[in-house]
Amino acid sequence: MMTAQAATRGQGPVSDISTRFAPSPTGPLHLGHAWSAIQAHDAARERGGRFLLRIEDIDGTRSRPEHVEGIVRDLEWLGLEWDGPVVFQSERLGFYAEALERLKEMALLYPCFCTRADIAASVSAPHRPEGALYPGTCRHLSPEERAARMGAPHAWRIDMGEAVARTGPLEWVDELAGVVPADPLGHGDVVLARKDAPASYHLAVTVDDAAQGISHIVRGVDLFQATHVHRQLQALLGLPVPVWRHHGLLTDARGNRLAKRTGAPTLAGLCAEYPDGRVLADALRKGALPKGYASA
Repeated sequence: MMTAQAATRGQGPVSDISTRFAPSPTGPLHLGHAWSAIQAHDAARERGGRFLLRIEDIDGTRSRPEHVEGIVRDLEWLGLEWDGPVVFQSERLGFYAEALERLKEMALLYPCFCTRADIAASVSAPHRPEGALYPGTCRHLSPEERAARMGAPHAWRIDMGEAVARTGPLEWVDELAGVVPADPLGHGDVVLARKDAPASYHLAVTVDDAAQGISHIVRGVDLFQATHVHRQLQALLGLPVPVWRHHGLLTDARGNRLAKRTGAPTLAGLCAEYPDGRVLADALRKGALPKGYASA
């Protein structure tokens, strides 16, 4: 298990800048994770701020303790230090439940009993690259039908149309893209609590970033679109609005984005070439990528 020494770093901020690295312990870290962690770390350190580590481990079917140990080991190998204790999402379930309850009290959530097959069958338009937009099937159920089905497995979705009507137009600031008008409607009625997990990524990350006082969210451009949803949730829950920076991604030699699910080479696998991971970290800072990698 992680030692107390490994779990805690630093003595607190010099400025009010706070960033974070928030991996899921569902597999080993790869070079793309290192690229993102270094950028978040340096964005804080260059301005005398805090760099925090959060483990997003509420996917009980895929999260593994050994991967948490690997994350800590890899970050130490890269020479990255974080401030304060590591935060585990699995220890914060009550905060997500509280946020869900607030949204329910605002009459913005509804139970969804649909399976993925149900959703796919009900969508006639071609799928979007990130998947089919939920057509709102369960939003139209009567109160009586919802009550009769509550014993069945269900997720909780947000009525995005009503949510946007409550807050009006929103925007957010990205250090690279500038001012971005928020478009949560483009994501439809997203799930905020899954059938198999107490909170979705969207809800948990929004609640946690606010609780940890994250002022600058540094993450990959693959999460740019998710920010539209996060900005909407911040407005509904009265949470502070950070600044984002969605950086480019690393790819393999064929131009494919590095990902755990596609078997991207792990950081541990680079130890033979870089016995001291700080050398690799400094090379990444200078844009010098190992052979076989490119930046998108």
